[in-house]
Amino acid sequence: MSDFVAVIPARFASSRLPGKPLLDIAGEPMVVRVWRQALASQASRVVVATDDPRISEVAEEAGAEVVMTAADHPSGTDRLAEVAERLGLAEDAILVNVQGDEPLLPPALIDQVAARLEEDADASIATLGESISDVEMLFNPNVVKVVRDFAGRALYFSRAPIPWDRETWDREAFASRPELLAQDAWLRHIGLYAYRASFLAAYRHWAPAPLEQLEQLEQLRALQNGHRIQVALAGEPHPAGVDTQADLERVRALFAHTAAQSAGTQPENIPSENVSPEDISPKKKER
Repeated sequence: MSDFVAVIPARFASSRLPGKPLLDIAGEPMVVRVWRQALASQASRVVVATDDPRISEVAEEAGAEVVMTAADHPSGTDRLAEVAERLGLAEDAILVNVQGDEPLLPPALIDQVAARLEEDADASIATLGESISDVEMLFNPNVVKVVRDFAGRALYFSRAPIPWDRETWDREAFASRPELLAQDAWLRHIGLYAYRASFLAAYRHWAPAPLEQLEQLEQLRALQNGHRIQVALAGEPHPAGVDTQADLERVRALFAHTAAQSAGTQPENIPSENVSPEDISPKKKER
């Protein structure tokens, strides 16, 4: 595939975990852990984008390229647009937004979302989805659902349980027919995005869209402005990010467990059974 740039937006402010990018995970700050995951992808360039000199200093000490951005961006997408402009990227350049609180993100998913955008010349954005496996997830408003057309492009994203099965629909009746979830009609959206630089340049000048404000989902601004979003089925499981102290402790435990396995020992307070990224708590509320 062609070259693409992986960008890691990192802000110090966090309502639940202040200074989150600098929190320690097995001896390294979280932002450095995320940077290392992105380096393992096929990205030709990996950039940390931040408005905080503390994050910049830590990232640069680890060897990362850093772009300082404005502090008043309303969203990570706006911050990414500034990065594309500062780097002087061509209009057809592809950027992947790697969230700065996902130290377990598989590099293969970064590659997959970039490749999917490259394959669909008419799409401005690519993202990922995965099948919904249980009824509680389907009805959870913090789990964003996506419906696709036959070409894999998004028709709509919603916190509601879409599509709506008119014949079956209530929670109890649906729960009694789990075989319905065996098909790909119900998909959970994974918030990993690839963008064309030309789209980001236009996005910065758009006002928030009515559907975006209603659902509190940024990607609806693109859809309501007529842009196509390609949605590929994730090629491997997408571990949850770090949004709470409990998430952080689970990720730390996973790293400790992995290190202990490599050393042939078992750390204290870590279960002896296998620990996987899927054991981390469900994905944080999407914005």
